Amino acid sequence: ASLKQYTTIVQAEGSNYTDPVPLHFVHHPSSRPGAMPLLFLHSWPGSFLEVGNIINLLTNPPNSTLPAFHVVAPSIPGFGFSPAPLAPGLGPIASVHAFHALMLKLNYPRYVAQGGDWGGILIRLQAFYFPSSLISFLDTFYLIQPNATDLARFSANTTSPEETTYINSVVYTFDNHFSGYRLIQETEPLSLAYATTDSPLGLAMWIYQAIRDAVDWTVSTTPSRFDATEVITWTLMYYIQGPYGSFRFYKEGVTDGVWAGLAGYAFGDLPYVTQPVAISEFPKDVWYDLPLEWARRQGNVKVRYRHEKGGHFAAFEVPEMVVGDLWTWFGDRELSGTGVFYQ
Repeated sequence: ASLKQYTTIVQAEGSNYTDPVPLHFVHHPSSRPGAMPLLFLHSWPGSFLEVGNIINLLTNPPNSTLPAFHVVAPSIPGFGFSPAPLAPGLGPIASVHAFHALMLKLNYPRYVAQGGDWGGILIRLQAFYFPSSLISFLDTFYLIQPNATDLARFSANTTSPEETTYINSVVYTFDNHFSGYRLIQETEPLSLAYATTDSPLGLAMWIYQAIRDAVDWTVSTTPSRFDATEVITWTLMYYIQGPYGSFRFYKEGVTDGVWAGLAGYAFGDLPYVTQPVAISEFPKDVWYDLPLEWARRQGNVKVRYRHEKGGHFAAFEVPEMVVGDLWTWFGDRELSGTGVFYQ
């Protein structure tokens, strides 16, 4: 899709970050009466470009029975065309305050959200800090850290098949085999940035490694969507601002408690979310089969959509599935809470 792009400057009011926050964002209003504002937050190593395969379906659904959306897709500070911060402290918590300020600036005092990877983490924080504004969200990367009891049951072979799959994927596969990038970006982002700034090819391979291990190559469109041109384009979204800004965001995430750092497993505990939540799971993502009961430990999770295809960049890989979930979830005005937009 051809994307309408803008820039602005906001203040992350309510956070500890006091410098102005320059933001780049995509904004596609819908022509449909009653359309809902939707905040789309992207992943690492993705960017605002991930919204491109779903934005037209969201703003212009094929029939009037499906909900329409005014889509806003900002670049996280230091990613894409949002300038990297010049001072420490602009991490996940300050960023969601900046995104809320952006929505208010666009005259969207109430909105829904969707995100995966960093986006999925950020919308949970945004829902916690702005419960009267973020009405509901759909998360394609809803993570729960298994607790000591879960792990003891796993060791005793008494977990359910779902619980076993989830623990294997999120703890043993991701934490022990695929999360080396995270540890480096959390602890030595500047050292890594020196190398990848000096070598654009090295940065491209750093990006591609993360893509390769987390997408569903069996989906017919995936290989063509991640051809050499696409990988170069995604890499440029990090090279333009310099890789350091996005790498450092992980270190800021440890400070904000999103990541557990070197202590224990990867993920920290996020605050409980009271708004209605839906989660979508895709089998080639870095985790799968999160039990619904576990998901409810940290939020008011109403439904789980479990898919048989797709991976980490679901909006990009399998856009029809993600849009279908968005239409189904936000179209249920009672369950999702979106009836407030029509009162």
